[in-house]
Amino acid sequence: MKVLVPVKRVIDYNVKVRVKADGSGVDLANVKMSMNPFDEIAVEEAIRLKEAGQAEEIVAVSIGVKQAQETLRTALAMGADRAILVVAADDVHQDIEPLAVAKILAGVIEDEQPGLVIAGKQAIDNDMNATGQMLAALLGWSQGTFASKLTIEGDHALVTREVDGGLQTVKVRMPAIITVDLRLNEPRYASLPNIMKAKKKPLEEKTAGDYGVDVSPRLEVVGTTEPPERAAGIKVGSVDELVAKLKESGVV
Repeated sequence: MKVLVPVKRVIDYNVKVRVKADGSGVDLANVKMSMNPFDEIAVEEAIRLKEAGQAEEIVAVSIGVKQAQETLRTALAMGADRAILVVAADDVHQDIEPLAVAKILAGVIEDEQPGLVIAGKQAIDNDMNATGQMLAALLGWSQGTFASKLTIEGDHALVTREVDGGLQTVKVRMPAIITVDLRLNEPRYASLPNIMKAKKKPLEEKTAGDYGVDVSPRLEVVGTTEPPERAAGIKVGSVDELVAKLKESGVV
């Protein structure tokens, strides 16, 4: 079975995001970029399936700017076999919207014919949580979202997913789209030898035009603002005073 894993280049989760002075977006100048954390989990799960003998090949795919090569090399260093970069933008500030990403991925899947697609449930930069679901709809494939456990049983996948009331287990027929949550696994660090080997692994470059997809944005960002600063706390002398303050603030 071939497993395809989409990965996205985002601002590193340890970096404090700065908003541009004109409010048009976030400042990416001299900012550390890395693989979306949920996508790291997806890559790790694909590698574990291969180590368990349930997958023969792992293909990492990234859609965006040329600099996403670095993200793909990280996936290759972790254990992916080859990578595909679809260059769909020249400006690092242009975010390719989920529908366009899903359409491009559908084209990649048509070429690659994987038995399973494992993706992060969402990207930490736009928090859309839409690409996996859109991709499943375009392909007419089964889907399992927010996976905290994944088990392959023949031509089916058992997906334990996190829901408001606890955990739910669904059985889906493959080929399928699985989007993963934080508690699925702990991604491995790429070793230095594997980082060196990753430089020699194949990385194919395509364009959005190769798949006939228009990536022109359909959404317009009208403004970006930083969250308000947290207000200072106050001390109270008794429980009664605490309750009174909470009532005044509308909490209770």
